[in-house]
Amino acid sequence: MPRCRYAGLVSSASRLSTRVLLVCAAIGVGTGILGGAAGWLTLVVLATAPWAYGLVLGSHVLPGIIAQQVVRRPWVALLTHVLAALVASAMAPQWTFRFLGTAVLFGGIQEGVAALTRYRVWGAVRFFVSAVIIGLLVAAAVWFAADIGALAPWAQITYLVIGVLGPVVWTAVGIAIGSGLRGAGVARGLSRR
Repeated sequence: MPRCRYAGLVSSASRLSTRVLLVCAAIGVGTGILGGAAGWLTLVVLATAPWAYGLVLGSHVLPGIIAQQVVRRPWVALLTHVLAALVASAMAPQWTFRFLGTAVLFGGIQEGVAALTRYRVWGAVRFFVSAVIIGLLVAAAVWFAADIGALAPWAQITYLVIGVLGPVVWTAVGIAIGSGLRGAGVARGLSRR
Protein backbone atom coordinates (compact mmCIF):
# COMPACT_ATOMS: atom_id res chain seq x y z
CA MET A 1 0.00 0.00 0.00
CA PRO A 2 1.53 3.35 -1.04
CA ARG A 3 2.01 5.95 1.62
CA CYS A 4 -0.25 9.00 1.26
CA ARG A 5 -0.10 12.22 3.08
CA TYR A 6 -3.00 12.80 5.45
CA ALA A 7 -3.90 16.19 3.90
CA GLY A 8 -4.15 14.57 0.48
CA LEU A 9 -6.58 11.98 1.78
CA VAL A 10 -8.71 14.53 3.57
CA SER A 11 -8.69 16.89 0.60
CA SER A 12 -9.77 14.25 -1.89
CA ALA A 13 -12.45 12.85 0.38
CA SER A 14 -13.97 16.21 1.27
CA ARG A 15 -16.84 17.63 -0.74
CA LEU A 16 -15.92 21.11 0.43
CA SER A 17 -12.20 21.54 0.16
CA THR A 18 -10.32 24.26 1.98
CA ARG A 19 -10.28 26.28 -1.21
CA VAL A 20 -14.06 26.02 -1.58
CA LEU A 21 -14.51 26.98 2.08
CA LEU A 22 -12.28 30.03 1.62
CA VAL A 23 -14.21 31.18 -1.44
CA CYS A 24 -17.50 30.73 0.45
CA ALA A 25 -16.07 32.63 3.41
CA ALA A 26 -14.96 35.53 1.22
CA ILE A 27 -18.38 35.72 -0.44
CA GLY A 28 -20.02 35.40 2.97
CA VAL A 29 -18.04 38.28 4.43
CA GLY A 30 -18.73 40.57 1.47
CA THR A 31 -22.44 39.83 1.34
CA GLY A 32 -22.66 39.78 5.14
CA ILE A 33 -21.48 43.40 5.25
CA LEU A 34 -24.23 44.27 2.78
CA GLY A 35 -26.69 42.26 4.91
CA GLY A 36 -25.70 44.17 8.05
CA ALA A 37 -26.26 47.46 6.25
CA ALA A 38 -29.63 46.14 5.03
CA GLY A 39 -30.49 45.30 8.64
CA TRP A 40 -30.04 48.91 9.68
CA LEU A 41 -31.83 50.17 6.56
CA THR A 42 -34.79 47.93 7.44
CA LEU A 43 -35.72 50.20 10.35
CA VAL A 44 -35.84 53.26 8.09
CA VAL A 45 -37.71 51.52 5.27
CA LEU A 46 -40.36 49.97 7.52
CA ALA A 47 -40.95 53.34 9.22
CA THR A 48 -41.12 55.43 6.03
CA ALA A 49 -41.89 53.19 3.04
CA PRO A 50 -42.87 49.65 4.08
CA TRP A 51 -44.07 48.93 0.54
CA ALA A 52 -40.39 49.02 -0.58
CA TYR A 53 -39.18 46.44 1.96
CA GLY A 54 -38.88 43.72 -0.70
CA LEU A 55 -35.88 45.51 -2.19
CA VAL A 56 -34.09 45.50 1.16
CA LEU A 57 -35.00 41.94 2.09
CA GLY A 58 -34.30 40.69 -1.43
CA SER A 59 -30.62 41.56 -1.01
CA HIS A 60 -30.29 38.57 1.30
CA VAL A 61 -30.42 36.18 -1.70
CA LEU A 62 -26.92 37.29 -2.76
CA PRO A 63 -24.72 34.93 -0.69
CA GLY A 64 -26.18 31.74 -2.12
CA ILE A 65 -26.57 33.00 -5.68
CA ILE A 66 -22.98 34.22 -5.89
CA ALA A 67 -21.62 31.08 -4.22
CA GLN A 68 -23.55 28.72 -6.48
CA GLN A 69 -22.67 30.71 -9.59
CA VAL A 70 -18.97 30.63 -8.68
CA VAL A 71 -18.47 27.21 -7.08
CA ARG A 72 -21.37 25.11 -8.47
CA ARG A 73 -21.33 22.45 -5.78
CA PRO A 74 -23.79 21.16 -3.19
CA TRP A 75 -24.07 22.99 0.14
CA VAL A 76 -22.22 26.14 -0.88
CA ALA A 77 -25.37 28.29 -0.86
CA LEU A 78 -26.38 27.27 2.65
CA LEU A 79 -22.83 27.52 4.00
CA THR A 80 -22.29 30.97 2.49
CA HIS A 81 -25.66 32.19 3.75
CA VAL A 82 -24.82 31.14 7.32
CA LEU A 83 -21.41 32.81 7.14
CA ALA A 84 -23.00 35.98 5.75
CA ALA A 85 -25.60 35.90 8.55
CA LEU A 86 -22.86 35.71 11.17
CA VAL A 87 -21.06 38.71 9.67
CA ALA A 88 -24.32 40.67 9.37
CA SER A 89 -25.13 39.80 12.99
CA ALA A 90 -21.88 41.38 14.12
CA MET A 91 -22.94 44.61 12.40
CA ALA A 92 -26.61 44.60 13.44
CA PRO A 93 -26.93 42.29 16.45
CA GLN A 94 -30.59 43.15 17.01
CA TRP A 95 -31.40 41.07 13.88
CA THR A 96 -29.22 38.02 14.68
CA PHE A 97 -32.04 35.48 14.81
CA ARG A 98 -33.70 36.95 11.73
CA PHE A 99 -30.40 36.87 9.83
CA LEU A 100 -29.85 33.23 10.77
CA GLY A 101 -33.46 32.29 9.98
CA THR A 102 -33.25 34.04 6.63
CA ALA A 103 -29.95 32.29 5.91
CA VAL A 104 -31.45 28.87 6.55
CA LEU A 105 -34.64 29.66 4.60
CA PHE A 106 -33.04 31.31 1.57
CA GLY A 107 -30.04 28.97 1.49
CA GLY A 108 -32.35 25.96 1.91
CA ILE A 109 -34.55 27.05 -0.98
CA GLN A 110 -31.55 27.69 -3.21
CA GLU A 111 -30.05 24.31 -2.29
CA GLY A 112 -33.41 22.60 -2.79
CA VAL A 113 -33.88 24.00 -6.28
CA ALA A 114 -30.31 23.01 -7.18
CA ALA A 115 -30.84 19.53 -5.70
CA LEU A 116 -33.91 19.02 -7.90
CA THR A 117 -31.55 19.17 -10.87
CA ARG A 118 -28.99 17.04 -9.02
CA TYR A 119 -26.63 20.02 -9.03
CA ARG A 120 -26.13 19.71 -12.78
CA VAL A 121 -28.09 22.66 -14.18
CA TRP A 122 -26.58 26.07 -13.55
CA GLY A 123 -28.46 28.21 -16.05
CA ALA A 124 -29.91 31.55 -15.01
CA VAL A 125 -33.46 30.16 -15.09
CA ARG A 126 -32.70 27.88 -12.15
CA PHE A 127 -31.51 30.84 -10.09
CA PHE A 128 -34.61 32.85 -10.96
CA VAL A 129 -36.91 29.97 -9.98
CA SER A 130 -35.45 30.05 -6.46
CA ALA A 131 -35.76 33.86 -6.43
CA VAL A 132 -39.47 33.75 -7.30
CA ILE A 133 -40.12 31.09 -4.64
CA ILE A 134 -38.28 33.21 -2.06
CA GLY A 135 -40.13 36.34 -3.19
CA LEU A 136 -43.54 34.70 -2.87
CA LEU A 137 -42.80 33.25 0.57
CA VAL A 138 -41.30 36.43 1.93
CA ALA A 139 -44.03 38.65 0.46
CA ALA A 140 -46.69 36.53 2.18
CA ALA A 141 -44.84 36.40 5.53
CA VAL A 142 -44.05 40.12 5.65
CA TRP A 143 -47.61 40.98 4.56
CA PHE A 144 -48.86 39.70 7.90
CA ALA A 145 -45.85 40.59 10.07
CA ALA A 146 -45.75 44.23 8.95
CA ASP A 147 -49.56 44.58 8.59
CA ILE A 148 -49.31 45.59 4.93
CA GLY A 149 -53.08 45.12 4.65
CA ALA A 150 -53.50 48.36 6.63
CA LEU A 151 -51.80 50.39 3.88
CA ALA A 152 -53.55 52.11 0.98
CA PRO A 153 -54.44 49.83 -1.95
CA TRP A 154 -51.70 51.32 -4.18
CA ALA A 155 -49.12 50.59 -1.44
CA GLN A 156 -50.38 47.02 -1.04
CA ILE A 157 -50.06 46.35 -4.78
CA THR A 158 -46.66 48.04 -4.92
CA TYR A 159 -45.53 45.98 -1.94
CA LEU A 160 -46.57 42.71 -3.60
CA VAL A 161 -44.83 43.57 -6.87
CA ILE A 162 -41.64 44.76 -5.17
CA GLY A 163 -41.77 41.91 -2.63
CA VAL A 164 -41.66 39.31 -5.39
CA LEU A 165 -39.41 41.20 -7.80
CA GLY A 166 -36.88 42.31 -5.14
CA PRO A 167 -35.25 38.87 -4.85
CA VAL A 168 -35.39 38.51 -8.65
CA VAL A 169 -33.53 41.80 -9.18
CA TRP A 170 -30.92 40.90 -6.53
CA THR A 171 -30.57 37.46 -8.13
CA ALA A 172 -29.67 39.12 -11.44
CA VAL A 173 -27.07 41.19 -9.57
CA GLY A 174 -25.73 38.02 -7.88
CA ILE A 175 -25.49 36.16 -11.19
CA ALA A 176 -23.55 39.08 -12.70
CA ILE A 177 -21.16 39.20 -9.73
CA GLY A 178 -20.70 35.42 -9.75
CA SER A 179 -20.09 35.41 -13.50
CA GLY A 180 -17.51 38.16 -13.08
CA LEU A 181 -15.73 36.16 -10.38
CA ARG A 182 -15.77 33.04 -12.57
CA GLY A 183 -14.42 35.07 -15.47
CA ALA A 184 -11.64 36.38 -13.23
CA GLY A 185 -10.58 32.79 -12.49
CA VAL A 186 -11.84 32.52 -8.90
CA ALA A 187 -13.62 29.27 -9.73
CA ARG A 188 -10.72 27.62 -11.53
CA GLY A 189 -10.51 24.06 -10.21
CA LEU A 190 -13.45 24.45 -7.82
CA SER A 191 -16.56 23.47 -9.74
CA ARG A 192 -17.46 20.12 -11.17
CA ARG A 193 -18.85 21.69 -14.36
